[in-house]
Amino acid sequence: MGVLQTHDLTIRFGGHVAVNAVSCRFEPGTLTAIVGPNGAGKTTYFNLISGQLPASEGRVFLEGQELTGMSASARTRAGLGRAFQLTNLFPNLSVLENVRLAVQATESGAHLRGLNLWSIWQDHAQLTQQAQDILQQVAMLHQAQATVSSLPHGDQRKLEVALLMALKPSVYMFDEPTAGMSQDEAPVILNLIRQLKSDKTKTILLVEHKMDVVRELADRIIVLHNGQLVADGEPSEVMASAVVQEAYLGAKPAQTHPQYSVNASAEEGV
Repeated sequence: MGVLQTHDLTIRFGGHVAVNAVSCRFEPGTLTAIVGPNGAGKTTYFNLISGQLPASEGRVFLEGQELTGMSASARTRAGLGRAFQLTNLFPNLSVLENVRLAVQATESGAHLRGLNLWSIWQDHAQLTQQAQDILQQVAMLHQAQATVSSLPHGDQRKLEVALLMALKPSVYMFDEPTAGMSQDEAPVILNLIRQLKSDKTKTILLVEHKMDVVRELADRIIVLHNGQLVADGEPSEVMASAVVQEAYLGAKPAQTHPQYSVNASAEEGV
């Protein structure tokens, strides 16, 4: 089961503490939304968990295994699945080839062992079938032979989720999954996340500024502000908290929190 934990996770850029001693536990069967104003440290926290940035202090654990010193690719192999805001696909290959490569990366078989041609062909057929099954799940089987570069933006994001599914992670991490999508495209990605959420063995983390999406999908919300964890709980409870009211609803700020504004269309710098 994919229990993910961070202990006092911290990163400094010069004199600026972008993420400040964040300790949190994420359980299987739970979708946790990470919210906060621009510059709060949401994406940076994601990058520390997935290994894109090295922590100044603190530790990361997945299923009891420490990931802190591991590279991003090693963390992926350990079970962390990270979807990026910028699609990370092979544009000149077909949809099917992209997914088959992802399946191949996680499977042992003749394609890795250099055995006879018959076993390699048989292995290739099995990998292809697995890739087709995943494309069926994301409603893209009819586009299997399309070149990725020819796909609309929304379909490229769907394909990115398919690649994540092919890696069979225990933790799914989504950073603004509907960014840049039209109103027609966004529901498709959200439906895929709902589908993943139905598997209670998976842990899902979601950075999202669209509060209607957060309300609908989240089982739990944590709030980062100035790199610190300032709220953690059930959505109704956290949504009513002063820090969320300030950031998203323009309520009068409490004295304990300096006033800040949220530009919902802008991505946080750190």
